[in-house]
Amino acid sequence: MMLKKEYLSKLLKELPEPARQFGGLVSITVFVILSFTILNIYWGGGDELIRKMKIEEERIAEEKKLNEVISNLPSGIVVFYDGTDHYKLSNEQYEAVCKITKLIPQRAIMAAHFLNYKAYELYTVNGNKIDDTFVKWDKNKNKCFAGYTVSGSNVGINETANVSGEVLSFLSTGIDTRVYFIKNF
Repeated sequence: MMLKKEYLSKLLKELPEPARQFGGLVSITVFVILSFTILNIYWGGGDELIRKMKIEEERIAEEKKLNEVISNLPSGIVVFYDGTDHYKLSNEQYEAVCKITKLIPQRAIMAAHFLNYKAYELYTVNGNKIDDTFVKWDKNKNKCFAGYTVSGSNVGINETANVSGEVLSFLSTGIDTRVYFIKNF
């Protein structure tokens, strides 16, 4: 054993400096690759990580496409039906606007309250607090639906009211879109 150590020590001293440096570089490279391989075995995401990255890339591409549609809309009220002076959306625009809209302003909420007194009462008694809102595209009906949930204490009793309906119009600000009117009857 001692003989091997002396032989290796003598061999390393006799090698030229560039050869020793290259040998050190190769050994460090092998060590780094081996370390990352071991780490990847225990903590590597592999296929799951790639799947998540592809989903995120698709979501970003879809959002860019939808934002392009939104940026081409005129400012003001936009609708998807005939019989009004407002800008009429094509079916493709209607779906795109629905998918990208996230805001339901107080104006649309107050208009929807006219037909749901329980929701109106909970909304006003509990400081105009809204628990949850949604704007969703229904593929089966080819329509956009929006809604919200209000809850709170009304005369000591905890209640919840859900209001939802078809979105008949949107408000385009040039930057984003908002639900303008919810048909909940």
